[in-house]
Amino acid sequence: MSVPKILIIPGSLRTGSHNARLAAVAVAEFVRADVEAVRISLGDFPLPIYDADLQANSGVPASAVRLKQIIGAHDGILIVTPEYNASLPPLLKNAIDWISCVQAPHEMRGQVFHGRAFAIASASAGRFGGARCLAQLRLVLSACRAMVIPNQLALSFAADAYDDMERLKHPADADALRAMVRQLIEIAGNAR
Repeated sequence: MSVPKILIIPGSLRTGSHNARLAAVAVAEFVRADVEAVRISLGDFPLPIYDADLQANSGVPASAVRLKQIIGAHDGILIVTPEYNASLPPLLKNAIDWISCVQAPHEMRGQVFHGRAFAIASASAGRFGGARCLAQLRLVLSACRAMVIPNQLALSFAADAYDDMERLKHPADADALRAMVRQLIEIAGNAR
């Protein structure tokens, strides 16, 4: 097994986002496992709402091409997303839709997803921890032919989930994060 490169994508731009906070904790967990982890912000890749006419007239936006290239340079991806109305936030879904349209001449549409290892996590102030969103995200990524690992994390009551050192304070949450990180490292290291 080779040591994989991991990309972490928070699905929220909100100041004080529970999911950006969880993404930071995940980065630290990957570092403890001696794995290179890079966290990006979708805010650095502005995209219009997906529109097939816009794509036909203007092509795929440069930000979508850059996102696809960044994903392609990593063996495993962790998406940490909030839940909006029991589903994905528009920011994340729109990014996935545009990335799936990026196609080099020698590639199939959405090839960057094919067989690439993805982990999914969500943090919520409520008791479900974004679990309904994770089911939708797993479906969307699977439709793109991504390999979504079995372990996931739905962090409930996220406003009270951290200690003074910005670590998960509940052992069950910390264990679930660690298990997800380890599984992504193992699958991403063997898949590519």
